[in-house]
Amino acid sequence: MIHPTAIIDPSAKLGTDITVGPYCIIGPNVELGDGCWLQHHVTIMGPSKIGPRNKFWAYGSIGQQTQDLKYAGEPTWLEIGSDNEFREFCTVHRATSAGHKTVIGSHNHFLSYVHIAHDCIVGDHVIFSNNGTLAGHVVVEDHVILGGLSAVHQFCRIGKHAFIGGCAKITQDVLPYTVADGNPGRARGLNLVGLRRAGYDDTAIKAINSAYRTLYRKGLNTSQAIEVLHSKAMTDEVASLAEFVEGSQRGIVSAGKAGGD
Repeated sequence: MIHPTAIIDPSAKLGTDITVGPYCIIGPNVELGDGCWLQHHVTIMGPSKIGPRNKFWAYGSIGQQTQDLKYAGEPTWLEIGSDNEFREFCTVHRATSAGHKTVIGSHNHFLSYVHIAHDCIVGDHVIFSNNGTLAGHVVVEDHVILGGLSAVHQFCRIGKHAFIGGCAKITQDVLPYTVADGNPGRARGLNLVGLRRAGYDDTAIKAINSAYRTLYRKGLNTSQAIEVLHSKAMTDEVASLAEFVEGSQRGIVSAGKAGGD
């Protein structure tokens, strides 16, 4: 199922049951897993290793070299898991430093014009709405939703089950299980809809909410809030919140009102 107008480098490795539509380009050192589907005018460059059953819609540009100006042609990589969809005009870039990787997990949905920059790590089961943008070295954990036209500053982390509102500007880390919105992005509360859809029960949500209030609503600085969390018995979810905060290099987003500032 390879269209005669497609251009495929002889070094590319293609799995079985692959569809490559009109005017697609598959460059050197690309591996495509079984069942991948390229609609038309898709460009995939390497070195890139792409797992099975990924779908690439028209005009996507995947695995191009980083836009980082200090890049000097070193060998860098892109790795993509399985069962992802990259809609029209998505761009995903390889890493910057020699031997490093940009990594995307599995079962993700990237809408049109999404950009994932060099050295990013994206988990599983995420949704990026149209024009959602990651700068370099961003980490996005599992089950995150990124709103349309939102942008994440380099080296930030977005915790699991977080929700980023449309047009948000994220310049610091966003806690797991929370909603962040605005410019600059601020914490607005828990992602209650996402947590309930994911099967978290009332007991777990109550514990997360208590930890959130300790971090944001008690007038404590971050170190004091973490001490309070550690002074009590912690659920797995609260422990992951504390670990996330303790590992933050950029600091966590500040608090805003649930309905806006």
